[in-house]
Amino acid sequence: MSPVEGPPAPHHSQARGGPLQGAAGPFRRTDADWWRDAVFYQVYIRSFADGNGDGVGDLAGIRARLPHLAALGVDALWVTPFYPSPMADHGYDVADPRDVEPAFGDLAEFDALLGEAHALGIRVTVDLVPNHTSDRHAWFQAALTAGPGSPERARYLFRDGRGPDGAEPPNNWPSVFGGPAWTRVADGQWYLHVFAPEQPDLDFTDPEVLADLETTMRFWLDRGVDGFRIDVAHGMAKPEGLPDMEPMEDTGLLDDHGPGDHRFDNDGVHDVHRRVRAVLDRYPGTMAVGEVWVSDDDRLAQYLRPDELQLAFNFKLLTADWDVDALRDAVVHSLAAVAGTPAPACWVLSNHDRPRHVSRYGGGAQGTRRARAAALLQLALPGAAYLYNGDELGMPDVELPDEALQDPIWERSGHTERGRDACRIPVPWSGTAPSYGFSSRAETWLPMPEGWESLTAAAQEGDPGSVLSLYRAALALRRTSPAFAGEGLDWLPAPDGCLAFRRPGGLVCLLNLSGAPVPLPEGRVLLASADTAGGVLLDDAAVWLHA
Repeated sequence: MSPVEGPPAPHHSQARGGPLQGAAGPFRRTDADWWRDAVFYQVYIRSFADGNGDGVGDLAGIRARLPHLAALGVDALWVTPFYPSPMADHGYDVADPRDVEPAFGDLAEFDALLGEAHALGIRVTVDLVPNHTSDRHAWFQAALTAGPGSPERARYLFRDGRGPDGAEPPNNWPSVFGGPAWTRVADGQWYLHVFAPEQPDLDFTDPEVLADLETTMRFWLDRGVDGFRIDVAHGMAKPEGLPDMEPMEDTGLLDDHGPGDHRFDNDGVHDVHRRVRAVLDRYPGTMAVGEVWVSDDDRLAQYLRPDELQLAFNFKLLTADWDVDALRDAVVHSLAAVAGTPAPACWVLSNHDRPRHVSRYGGGAQGTRRARAAALLQLALPGAAYLYNGDELGMPDVELPDEALQDPIWERSGHTERGRDACRIPVPWSGTAPSYGFSSRAETWLPMPEGWESLTAAAQEGDPGSVLSLYRAALALRRTSPAFAGEGLDWLPAPDGCLAFRRPGGLVCLLNLSGAPVPLPEGRVLLASADTAGGVLLDDAAVWLHA
């Protein structure tokens, strides 16, 4: 389907409200607010499972691994972009938001995935990429042809340059991926791209842009998806006149630089989210979570007003050091951000843009030990939780040779920033050599290392002490135990270097970072990340008790 056509005729094998969507069926929660305490699983599609043997993950691969996800006990998937794309940013440069990239499958394959996931009690959410398109999108190609002042260019942010003959960019904004955020075209104008040049930003003051986003949402909702993860959800509005911003260090990442960074978190973005919510409200039981890199609690809360997003990622836990004060501060601020909103907190430890927490926490045995404890911390907290594919296996980052790097950050930064490839290595499933069951071929789109046989899902399957077994047990308890009832928590006295809290249902979580064993609190041990023999909790460990 061309992106400039109107909404498609219904083409779904399973309409919303059909038997899988509306009946009690296998879903843990069937009410419209099912997402409030759901455990979502992020599928980075290129790296999850390869179904056609080309070394790249795809929709067929996800279908084949649905039994693993059902046994793990997750409630919903978030599938990263699988839309037609030249892959300048591995799918986040979307050429057609209402179709499937042939390398990943087709619409029939997506419908089959949706139906099979629903039959297993797993909801499916997909990425929405509203801030920008691919430069191969029909709209952008039309804008290049139409020229300055045309309605086609009004969909994007084309501007005349500054300086003699307009040879300097319209303002001083840097690209998140390095270099300037502007590229000049043949007729002399410049276009804005906060990310790569292949990702021109859309202008959401143009009514056609907003209407097209609504059309895309309805296309996937009519097929039966359960919601969206909104990419760069704080980025769709730009200040009038596009003024220069305060000079700041370009980290190459989406860190919140505060009010001086005009690229993100402008007040007009909330108008877009109100329109998004209006579409979702016509599809009961659907939701959206925003990627909102805003560190100020009050600013983040604005995205969670009753007529905006149902959830917003709070990245404080993801960015916190392995330090008891930093972790407690992350929890306190995350809960404070949602305290005056209808939304629960939304917890994440790793994703496709940041180093995996096994590696952040020191790597090796130490990093794995700490990651096990962090998993129990994350899953004990009230609200929704997002796992990144491979979290349940304890996957670390992999440092790749220069010639294997594919992230646009590597090239845009002049080979000074290595980018995000290290956290995107394909998932190991079985076997003793690459590609460990990920693909029928050994070579994968990013190379997999030797020595991962003990990390595979098959190797961990029968080991009660494995990371996989810990996650399965944790998710089963979270799903069934009354100890997890209630949305709040109370902080408890704890030894120095520890943090402890109680949920209203009676769950007590104790995390020990003191450097020495500490006595277990009173209560029945439900689950621990390390051995609790002798009535003590070891350093870098966590325990769940029912008090």
